[in-house]
Amino acid sequence: MTNFNPEQEEKRIVAWLRQYVDVNKLDGLVVGLSGGIDSAVVAALCKKAYPDNMLGLIMPCHSNPTDLNHAKLVAQRFEIPVKTVELNGVYDTFLSLLDPEALPQGKVDLAVANLKPRLRMMSLFFHANRLNYVVAGTGNRSEATVGYFTKYGDGAVDILPIAHLVKTQVRALAEHLGVPREVIDKPPSAGLWGGQTDESEMGVTYDQLDKYILTGEANDAIKERIESMIKTSEHKRHMPPKIGER
Repeated sequence: MTNFNPEQEEKRIVAWLRQYVDVNKLDGLVVGLSGGIDSAVVAALCKKAYPDNMLGLIMPCHSNPTDLNHAKLVAQRFEIPVKTVELNGVYDTFLSLLDPEALPQGKVDLAVANLKPRLRMMSLFFHANRLNYVVAGTGNRSEATVGYFTKYGDGAVDILPIAHLVKTQVRALAEHLGVPREVIDKPPSAGLWGGQTDESEMGVTYDQLDKYILTGEANDAIKERIESMIKTSEHKRHMPPKIGER
């Protein structure tokens, strides 16, 4: 962490974004604005890379109003053009078709909760296809390492601009870029259900996870928890297996 230089990292990522889009003969970038720090950082970097060819999608789906306000705040701060796609009705209708007796909101059911990022994924790719844009994902190295993302949801993207950065580094980059204080300081959450936070669901703090990723250091309980998450989420980090492959 002591060698992390946010200014240099900003230039590196922006140059990489431009190169990827140009080489693949695409026209710009689309990013989902969740109101969280990761999406704020990615959106700010995409705006710097393509100031005139970048779209932010705000996709509320029975979301916390604070997250919606923070997404709008980020868009205003970095002058990002946005489109709001209201997913409440689609989510409710789809869930009623899949399972009319699904658990009511407020109870944790991952099959139900994961519909939200999967609907958002479809929305992002729809607009990307229409505009000949790239879907820029917002996942970081910490989450990728332990599989803390929804398979074929927020894990389904074209490129991952900050996937090489642990959460602590993302925070430092957010400070450098000028992400709104409210977004930087709030507890990270995927917003899958009321009161959900990343750290409570993972069972480790980001500081503990980042330290283990970068140095291999952790007490036995934390190490066991992290290694367990890495093992059980291995399938998320690979293409579907084929006969003849392990």
